[in-house]
This record gives sequence, C-alpha cells and structure tokens, in this order.
Amino acid sequence: MASEGAVSPAFAYTVVYVKDVAKSAAFYSAAFGYTVRRLDQSHKWAELESGTTTIAFTPLHQRETDALTGAVQLPDSAGERGPVEICFDYADVDAAYRRAVDSGAVPVSPPEQKSWGQKVGYVRDIDGIIVRMGSHVRA
Repeated sequence: MASEGAVSPAFAYTVVYVKDVAKSAAFYSAAFGYTVRRLDQSHKWAELESGTTTIAFTPLHQRETDALTGAVQLPDSAGERGPVEICFDYADVDAAYRRAVDSGAVPVSPPEQKSWGQKVGYVRDIDGIIVRMGSHVRA
C-alpha cells in the first residue's frame, strides 16, 4: 500500500529506437501529422509534439544505453514485428491512413470497422514498426 505523500508517476515519454532519428522525425511529421518539437544537433534525439506524452526517437544502438540495458533486438524478418505497437486516434481514419501511405508508410491493413465500435487500419513506419490508426472508442 502506498504511503501518504508517495510520488505519483506521470507517463512522460515513449522512446522509439530507429535507424535514422532525423528521417524518422520528419516521416512521423509528414505521415501522421505531428510537429517536430526538438531535433538535437547530434541527431541522436528528437521529440514530437504529441500532447501530454512525448514521442521521442533515438538511434537503435548507442553506447549510453546498450551497455546498461542491452541492445535493441529487431525482428528477424519482415513477417515478424516488434513487441510494441504505436497507436494514434483520428476523427477520420480513412484520411489518416491515406496520408500515411502517401507519405511512405507501408500498408498492412486498410481501415475497417471492428465489432467493438472502432475503425482501425495498420501501417508499418520506415523502420518496420507497426502503427495502428483508429477512431476513438467511447465507453
């Protein structure tokens, strides 16, 4: 049981490990509509304006973290995917899907209405990461 005055966490960052930080930041801006908040001069860190939680990009391998937390492991083939999926909500999923594909995202599954009331489509980003684009599901 938490003690009184205990620190309450706030979800702050999702860090995406990518091959080229600047290229990925530009891709997410064009394909998914985010504004690049920060791209450091070394191109080892970028952030997107994404509301209360920041989406950040950093290189797949970097000496600062590989020795501490282990190297990033990528899927062995295009038929596999990593253990994380990035999800974005859109009012117009069809338009968002077309924008992403027109900007270089690889189509996986076009938007379709799901039985739970959400419209969902899937693409792969330029690093092969699955991105789900869906409508907001109201409780």
